[in-house]
Amino acid sequence: MSKALITSVAPVETLVVPSQLDGRDGWNRADRAHKQISASNDLDAVRAWLANFADKKTTFASYRKEGERLLLWALIDARKPLSSLTHEDLLRYRAFLLDPQPAAQWVSATGSKFARADPRWRPFNGALSAASQRQAMVILNTMFTWLVSAGYLRGNPIALLRSGSRQTKHRVTRYLSAALWEDVKAFVARLPTQTPRQKTVSARSRWLLTLFYLQGLRISEVATGRMGQFFRRLDASGNEQWWLETLGKGDKERLVPVSAELMSELSRYRLANGMPALPQPGERTPLLIPLSGPKQPLTRSAVHDAIKQVFRGAAAWLRSRGPEHSDRAAEIERASAHWLRHTAGSRMADSGVDLRAIRDNLGHVSLNTTSIYLHAEDDERHRQTVGRHRVDWETVQADPKTTEGEQGG
Repeated sequence: MSKALITSVAPVETLVVPSQLDGRDGWNRADRAHKQISASNDLDAVRAWLANFADKKTTFASYRKEGERLLLWALIDARKPLSSLTHEDLLRYRAFLLDPQPAAQWVSATGSKFARADPRWRPFNGALSAASQRQAMVILNTMFTWLVSAGYLRGNPIALLRSGSRQTKHRVTRYLSAALWEDVKAFVARLPTQTPRQKTVSARSRWLLTLFYLQGLRISEVATGRMGQFFRRLDASGNEQWWLETLGKGDKERLVPVSAELMSELSRYRLANGMPALPQPGERTPLLIPLSGPKQPLTRSAVHDAIKQVFRGAAAWLRSRGPEHSDRAAEIERASAHWLRHTAGSRMADSGVDLRAIRDNLGHVSLNTTSIYLHAEDDERHRQTVGRHRVDWETVQADPKTTEGEQGG
């Protein structure tokens, strides 16, 4: 088998593993007589584990990413089958996650997410934070536990790793401060609108920031969301309320309060795309409309790239204003869609929105089945959220003389 097959990264769908590394003779393999899955090699065993989550798109993608990374690391770095990894190997892998090297082999050159069939695809878009590293090991522990239960492995090497101390509750650090948020808004407000393309890019950039910030949505919720999920109903006093119904993590439905400000921004965005101001019930138009082509939902990677383009543009604009802005520009350049979700939660808390309302808005805890009867609590959550959590585009003045280049997407 050629050396290239051992040193080249590839997604699990197309990965070709040399027979001497495929795990059929892994030292941690269990007695074949007790095996409960048909897999005879590590790659098929990992695929069998992933098949349990095929109907949960977000979970599947997350679990595939972690299983794939470890499998590739075992083949390329440890040069042994996944089913031969030891406790000491897993210690090395845990450290590797914080700094995947060599970067050219493991990390996307631009930090962007490329399609899995694209030759530029890499397992990582950058080094993992400590929190992401812990989450990766939690997922892999789940995988190894399942492989042991399936009779494929004798033991779980991750079970021997000591968990890091979590007695201290860490503060969220991946969010935009008030000053940085104002910088990003100022950049978007100054985007050129001389050509039809520029107008479309400007409208989408503004809507993208507004949607993530005011609704605190996950990137998967924006990618799969439809405009028909906005709906209105009357509160206990007969006043009209707008809500957004979304399908979140673990396929859990939740309702997110929608302010008059967000509805105004939605109307602005729809009109810029030649659509009626308000969505119709059941409308299939995606929450984020592609810049060209049919109005089909974007992938999570495409949404990620769209928001990263805004942040990169804002960073470049700040740098153009002088070297004294370089530190702020670098921080904005690090930001992602998930930073806006953290920013939304932080701003709601700072504005005095009750923490229970924030919990339900962000979907951190599933709603109790009886919540459909708690109209008074819903009404108060709606009042607090839309009354205190604002984006305030009207406070940002656009500069008609600006000639910055348009954003791609």
